[in-house]
Amino acid sequence: MKLTIPTMLTLARIVLIPVLVVVFFLDYPWTNFAAAFIFAFASVTDWLDGWIARRYNQYSAFGAFLDPVADKLMVAVALLLIVQKRPTVWMTLWAAVIVGREIAVSALREWMAELGQRAAVKVAAIGKIKTIVQMVALVCLLYQERFLGLPVFQIGEWLLAAAALLTLWSGLAYLRAAWPIMRADNGGPR
Repeated sequence: MKLTIPTMLTLARIVLIPVLVVVFFLDYPWTNFAAAFIFAFASVTDWLDGWIARRYNQYSAFGAFLDPVADKLMVAVALLLIVQKRPTVWMTLWAAVIVGREIAVSALREWMAELGQRAAVKVAAIGKIKTIVQMVALVCLLYQERFLGLPVFQIGEWLLAAAALLTLWSGLAYLRAAWPIMRADNGGPR
């Protein structure tokens, strides 16, 4: 297996996960900035690996598998860190909605792929918007401090709520696309 540049960027995102955890728990004045920077950098590599793969035709089966795994791991770990630091009902609820939707949509995609219907549940524009809002929210929540007088953490809380609502909306869009196939009685095992 030849490693492409996009796959190397994806692997770098996975390697950054334990780095993010360690930095998050360090007790220095710069750790909030560093944790937010690590997550922001990982978010940019997510966009960059896709752009490079499309632009230079550097697709691989391994990269196609690994990219969404890296994204979901990075987001789930960031949410766990944030909820651990600020265990409020709303923060926990938004995190549960986001992680739950990712699990449900991954299962739906896998099931649809087994039926040969993977194209029916492809990524929609709302999913891309959700991802952007979610990444900005998580950067703000990891940063935690005021910046130029702005309440960055509170902005992150509102953005995470918006991301959770967009998450539900995009999850329903996936379900709606798959519903005709799910309703079809194909006589297979249940």
